[in-house]
Amino acid sequence: MVPCIDTHHHLWRYTAAEYGWIGEEMRWLQRDFLPGELRQEMENAGVQATICVQARQTLQETEALLRFAGKHPWIAGVVGWAAIASDDFPAQLDLLLRQPKLKGLRHVLQNEPDPAFSLRPDFQRGLRAMKGTGLVYDVLIYAPQLPVAAELADSHPEQAFVLDHLAKPKIATGEISPWREQLHELARRPNVWCKVSGMVTEADWQRWTADDLRPYLDAALEAFGPHRLLAGSDWPVCTLASSYSRWWQILRAWAASLSAGEQEAILARNAAEVYRLEGEYESCLSFPLYQNPGRSR
Repeated sequence: MVPCIDTHHHLWRYTAAEYGWIGEEMRWLQRDFLPGELRQEMENAGVQATICVQARQTLQETEALLRFAGKHPWIAGVVGWAAIASDDFPAQLDLLLRQPKLKGLRHVLQNEPDPAFSLRPDFQRGLRAMKGTGLVYDVLIYAPQLPVAAELADSHPEQAFVLDHLAKPKIATGEISPWREQLHELARRPNVWCKVSGMVTEADWQRWTADDLRPYLDAALEAFGPHRLLAGSDWPVCTLASSYSRWWQILRAWAASLSAGEQEAILARNAAEVYRLEGEYESCLSFPLYQNPGRSR
């Protein structure tokens, strides 16, 4: 089996106050989701390593995720949160960079009232401060914000960006345009990668099929090619519509028509490159991780 790195999952100790975005329609998620449970899911699904991603916008959560990563070698990295648009972001960044498992940062742009929040001067200043750190910026947006994401990538051509969840196309209604065309336009920027993740919760939670997902997976492959796609689960959010194992079965079945090298790239190697996974993770994968000499450490 081709080795896998899950590039997108969450962990949390649930409280209603801290995770207010988990509403009643998602009440299944209103409990703790911790490393032990995920590890069992990974073993069942044949996933060897992960990237843990922030789910609330506090430094305390980022620090908690880094502690989880320090205790569990299979958590290969963390995409955390910091106040990128704040005046004290450089000081926050200096402290966070002392943590070797910090691989990126993310802001919940999809929830900002201003759809062009990322183009504001204060946010742009923060992204400039990330230059040379090697950190990835994960882009969490809805499909209509794709043109803004293209402007963002153009503004910082040396910054690596990873688009989360294909920008959440409307899979449940079968709407594919203008999302597909705008995704292709974003993919013209060589500093942008894309996660095939978070798809089942954009489909009909109860009745989705692999055929519902295929046009969107195919569009992402056409846009980014096999060497700029990353595989992720969005666990535990994905469990609203799919088990962890079922998602990986769907993704592997879709990729099965590709060459062995292309499957390896999507399922693990691209993640190892873009998130700068170090040599200690070679032991949990069947290929040596390689480094991109153009990326800063």
